[in-house]
Amino acid sequence: MEITIGSKQEMTKQVSAEMTAEHFGSGDLPVLATPMMITWFEQCSAECLKKFLDDGLTSVGIYLETEHISATPVGATVSVKAELTAVDNKIITFCATAYDDAGEIGHCIHKRAIVAAERFLEKTYAKIR
Repeated sequence: MEITIGSKQEMTKQVSAEMTAEHFGSGDLPVLATPMMITWFEQCSAECLKKFLDDGLTSVGIYLETEHISATPVGATVSVKAELTAVDNKIITFCATAYDDAGEIGHCIHKRAIVAAERFLEKTYAKIR
């Protein structure tokens, strides 16, 4: 598993009413919710890393520092770009940025941990047994 610093991933989403702060309950306005933007940062980063993982491995988000700098209306298209910037053993760091047609709307530093999927789930569900 040779993880390449500088690897990039992009995705595009169209903002719907279900993606708004008003719908999420994170605010009162019908604009793109910060939790939705964060989800896209995680999805884009996870997809970037996925191609490097051996069978049975996955990644989980462990850290995210984000800034949402501009509101985006329903109907707008958002592009998300993630770049793999660092590898520290099993901790992988990404810088991700989101844009609408008017420019940057947010950015983040995101870290993901590589884990063995089955063992991770066993440990997690042992908490309720």
